[in-house]
Amino acid sequence: MTVTETTDLESLANRAAVDLEDASAHEILAWTHEAFGPAWCVTSSMEDAVVAHLASTVAPGVDVVFLDTGYHFPETIGTRDAVAAVYDVNVITVHPELTVVQQDAKYGARLHERDTDACCAMRKVAPLESALTNYRAWATGLRRDDSPARANTPVVSWDARRRKVKVAPIARWTQDDVDAYVLEHGVLTNPLLSDGYASIGCEPCTRRVAPGEDARAGRWAGSGKTECGIHQ
Repeated sequence: MTVTETTDLESLANRAAVDLEDASAHEILAWTHEAFGPAWCVTSSMEDAVVAHLASTVAPGVDVVFLDTGYHFPETIGTRDAVAAVYDVNVITVHPELTVVQQDAKYGARLHERDTDACCAMRKVAPLESALTNYRAWATGLRRDDSPARANTPVVSWDARRRKVKVAPIARWTQDDVDAYVLEHGVLTNPLLSDGYASIGCEPCTRRVAPGEDARAGRWAGSGKTECGIHQ
């Protein structure tokens, strides 16, 4: 089906969550493209290019939104540039309203140490809200095995806060599935994944993980924080 202005997107998302639960990632993205045409995008942290690569096979030239917080590792920026150069996608880099220097001047240096939620809200959540304005659906790389908090991630859901359809085509994948796809298709990955980092965010708030630790244990370590706010 093709979404129209009168389509009840919430009902559409709820039906798709059931109908597509056992579908492949490719089939889920094909449904997304058929339903939304150019009015959907992929969001990527550039930890890897798995979802961007998948999306390019069903929607060549698809928009891939990357949030440049100003705190990224150089390797993450390099991965973004490589994805833009290698794949048939349109990488769109989105910046916060304030630069890091401006934020420091207004709120004090190293806000991420004093109020991680406020920093994430300004540098990730708000920019994404703005970036998604002209889309009706967005696809993410969320997986159920990322963390206990993501264990029930639907393959399609209604993002009530943004009034969008949210698609998680690899929600049912395990890390082994991701690794196999990367190997089979030669998908670009962030070099930090081979240097002890299992989940990659902003440099000041990300550390390597120890053997046996949860993949996201290196994000905001010791703070009790597990999500930046984008997926909450």
